[in-house]
Amino acid sequence: VLRGVWLLDNLLGNPSPPPPKGVPAIEPDIRGATTIREQLDRHRDVESCARCHRQIDPPGFALESFDVIGGWRGNYRSLGSGDWLDGDPRYPHRPIQYRKGLEVDSSGQTAAGDDFHDIRDYKRLLLADTEAVARCLTEKLLTYALGRGLGFSDRPEVESMVAKLKPGGYGLRSLVHEIVQSEAFRSP
Repeated sequence: VLRGVWLLDNLLGNPSPPPPKGVPAIEPDIRGATTIREQLDRHRDVESCARCHRQIDPPGFALESFDVIGGWRGNYRSLGSGDWLDGDPRYPHRPIQYRKGLEVDSSGQTAAGDDFHDIRDYKRLLLADTEAVARCLTEKLLTYALGRGLGFSDRPEVESMVAKLKPGGYGLRSLVHEIVQSEAFRSP
């Protein structure tokens, strides 16, 4: 959920609303009996949760093959059943204290109904709308460059920058040039 919220907000510029009051957060089952996906399926039975989770969960599922520090994983860790994993030969004095758990399922379906099987498929779906990603990056970088949040009056400037970036494929170098040459950046 956190990864999905982050991706929607920071790559697509589509932040999700905060959860309704009184709805508990989902804690991962560290015993390995259930997956996050199974827990979210039960969580989405509540209609007030399901509205937002239709948007939030797909990017989170796509990123599920990465562990908390960004390493690739094919299986979840389990404290319960499963084969013991061999320790890391570089650290023979630190045995691994967990077992190989259930296989990670990083597939899903976007709110628009597009299926994906893993992060590569999801990336292709994201890149189908490069303008939305470019607009969000423009807004984030302009916010940083100006040292303030963007307001309604900044929208035309953002749209102008995105339009100028399109012929060049939305390059980052071009975006930086557009920002430093913008009226908003050069004005006190």
